[in-house]
Amino acid sequence: MLSFPNIYKYTLILTIFTAALSHCSSTSPIQQSQNEEAFSSTAPSQPPVDPVIRRDGQTVYIEMTSQVTDIEISKGVIYNAWTFNGTSPGPILRVKEGDTIVFTLKNKDTRMNHSMDMHAVHASPSSKFIDVMPGKEGTFTYPASNPGVFMYHCGSKPTLAHIANGMYGMIIVEPKSGYPSDHLVDRSYTLVQSEWYKEHDYNSFVNGEPEYVVFNGNTFTLKEHPLLAKVGDTVRIYVSNAGPNEVSSFHVVGTIMDRVYKDGNPRNIEYGIQTVMLPASGGAVVEFTVTEEGDYPIVTHQFKHVDKGASAVLRVTKDGKNHGGKTMAH
Repeated sequence: MLSFPNIYKYTLILTIFTAALSHCSSTSPIQQSQNEEAFSSTAPSQPPVDPVIRRDGQTVYIEMTSQVTDIEISKGVIYNAWTFNGTSPGPILRVKEGDTIVFTLKNKDTRMNHSMDMHAVHASPSSKFIDVMPGKEGTFTYPASNPGVFMYHCGSKPTLAHIANGMYGMIIVEPKSGYPSDHLVDRSYTLVQSEWYKEHDYNSFVNGEPEYVVFNGNTFTLKEHPLLAKVGDTVRIYVSNAGPNEVSSFHVVGTIMDRVYKDGNPRNIEYGIQTVMLPASGGAVVEFTVTEEGDYPIVTHQFKHVDKGASAVLRVTKDGKNHGGKTMAH
């Protein structure tokens, strides 16, 4: 049987514990409200900056920024995007199999944390993909031991918000011995598919349909300024689907892909492919030969996404130069 002093002691402990829980509960909604306000608010636009990339033997030093920049995602439509270096997709990064990457992220966003989740490396996420605080910088070292075409993106919570607001890009790890078809390739290009939703609307990111599905960040650039090749060229495209939610059925109208290296790995080779299925974060190297003059639309074969902007044009001419005419719509 408990004595009065013991009852008093346990009552006091319970009171303190309850008060502590009450205090934690009362601060949680405030913190949540602050996060929601940062996620949904418009921030001042910061001008794009070039990444700093330097090679020293097999060590590649890469310095990038996380920042907010206004981006034209469709004609006259400006999105207050969260970005790497002021573009979305972020800068195309290229390293070689066997390199060591020394990566520095400078967080120029004064409102929230950002990070780098790099699919091209083996690393501990809890120590190498961690948040960089506003106004701070972090440096992390990774081995690039697998060749391929990989996605990078901000992995800060909620990751969906950071990707959907524009924080993603492509990193190419070139195979140590190259691709078996390197000697056949005349021209090469990079292409990233992604989605834009209602601006800064997390419910739309989770439950809605994308307002735009785009190649290389917007609905118009690769139609107004087509990719170029000349008759007989073999064209290589490094392609990545950044998502964050939709798959890509990558297709080039008017040709068949001679070779596809799934995820860009030279050991993952397929031949005679009409359409390449890319999940969110999937990548590939595709190669095809163009035999006649004309405009070759590049699309995802999920055509509702083509209607939302996911279309580019490869223009093939006798001399490989752009004659300036209107491109073919598809």
